[in-house]
Amino acid sequence: MSVSVFNRCWAKVILETLVRQGVSHFCIAPGSRSTPLTLEAVALQQNQRILCHTHFDERGLGFFALGVAKSTNKPVAVIVTSGTAAANLYPAIIEARQTSVPLIILTADRPPELLECGANQAILQQNMFADYPTSALNLPRPSKDYQPSWLISHIEQACYQQQSKGGVIHLNVPFAEPLYGATQEEVDSHPWLSSIQSWLAKNQPWITHEKNQVEVVVQKNWDHWRTQRGIVVVGHLPLEQSAGVSAWANSMGWVLLTDIQSGVTSTTPYADIWLANETVKQKLLDADIVIQFGSGLISKRLNQFLAEFNKEYWIVDTTHKLIDPVHHKHTRFHAKVHHWLRAHPPLRQKAWLLEPLALAKFCSNFIEQQVGSSLNEASLAHHLDRILPNKGVLFLGNSLFVRLADALAKLPENYPVYTNRGASGIDGLLATAAGVSVGNNLPLVAMIGDLSTLYDINSLALFKKVKQPTIIFVINNNGGAIFDMLPVDAEVKDRFYRLPHYLDFSQLAATFDLKYTRPFTWADLGSALKQAYLRRETTIIEIKVGPNDATNIYKRLVEQITHAVIGS
Repeated sequence: MSVSVFNRCWAKVILETLVRQGVSHFCIAPGSRSTPLTLEAVALQQNQRILCHTHFDERGLGFFALGVAKSTNKPVAVIVTSGTAAANLYPAIIEARQTSVPLIILTADRPPELLECGANQAILQQNMFADYPTSALNLPRPSKDYQPSWLISHIEQACYQQQSKGGVIHLNVPFAEPLYGATQEEVDSHPWLSSIQSWLAKNQPWITHEKNQVEVVVQKNWDHWRTQRGIVVVGHLPLEQSAGVSAWANSMGWVLLTDIQSGVTSTTPYADIWLANETVKQKLLDADIVIQFGSGLISKRLNQFLAEFNKEYWIVDTTHKLIDPVHHKHTRFHAKVHHWLRAHPPLRQKAWLLEPLALAKFCSNFIEQQVGSSLNEASLAHHLDRILPNKGVLFLGNSLFVRLADALAKLPENYPVYTNRGASGIDGLLATAAGVSVGNNLPLVAMIGDLSTLYDINSLALFKKVKQPTIIFVINNNGGAIFDMLPVDAEVKDRFYRLPHYLDFSQLAATFDLKYTRPFTWADLGSALKQAYLRRETTIIEIKVGPNDATNIYKRLVEQITHAVIGS
């Protein structure tokens, strides 16, 4: 029996199983040990059953896959070779686990006899990602002693667990040499596959799981609670779940506090700013109940308010994870938000607290005055809706800007917003944005900090494969401006936190053959955007600002609102 042919048969069963579990995107890094998997993926693409994506940087590839999975809401597979190639996927795996995004990681491996004996590119890969995967399958070396049905069943079981929990599957797949020389005909006609030929001929899973249709049960005391004074808090939500939240809360006369990741537009925006007003915050604490939809709240002041609230607390979310960092005594509903709303009809009544609405209106005008008419980081965040395409998506990186956007922006209702707020790292942000663009196939605006861009330079190569108008805003404040908020000596802060680099990004754009512009005014930006949206390619727009400009405006806003006097 040819080892190279059987390696391919083994790989064929693995990939065919994944395709039947909904995987249509395979992200592949170059490498020799992963050849059986790679060539079988190529065969699937030639038959127009999947799409293959490539990248020379495994870390970027993992985050690209994450972006595709986020935007398609389907599992995405990643194929890499053995050694540190596999280790470079760790950051993306961590982010996927934290946000329940479905990734399937296939790491090719050396066979056991080559481990811990000085063999090249052989590291200990079994369970190398510790507790981060939902399932980890350490497969044996391909062997005819195992029936194909055994391999299919174990992979399908891992996928079934992923469908209920989300997160990552890790398949460690050792292959012995030779890895080359097998033809597709030899693989397809191999006798080991004879027992599953009927399965291979149909695009159906091996095991059929009957789904239990469980309706959301109305909370037994809902008729009481809907007459009380309430607050609705909305964190990160899938778009299909956010529809109707605003109308429901407004009908109830309850205060609605929304995160920029929610897709919900509130009548009381800018909560991160006006919650600094202690008088209004104390009135909010008079509420009888808080209902939280989703999780991952960005605003520090909103989180501080929730930490102080100690009455009735409900959380509605589809995951089974703990998502309340304060650990309130609470009632948990494991349900989709729009299903929960349907089961809990609102009671139409007047607003029980008017101060948040008054403060939000005051903030709107006050923020406009403070950010001014110049093109700066704060004004860009406040007028974010001006630069977005009507039918597009927004990706927000992890920097000062995401906090400014959450505090100062008011986005259109149900506008798609993507972030990596699970672990909130700055690694892989460009790659994730590229994946989101490819997965959605819609125009994309990405707002990325300068250090985040420098950290993920290799991933700019991925944007040559993007075929929609795509704009990467690089907010260049010469380092990590977010650290300006820290009470650290200025000299220490510059050297060990901010890390000023004194670079611009024009040459970087040229290196990767991407369009580039640096506007100085809103009029310049308007012209640049008009041209960029006409191109089915990527444009880098660098916004160069002073290192302290945005943080000074932000601090000034919070300080002024803290002392504002708003009448009842």
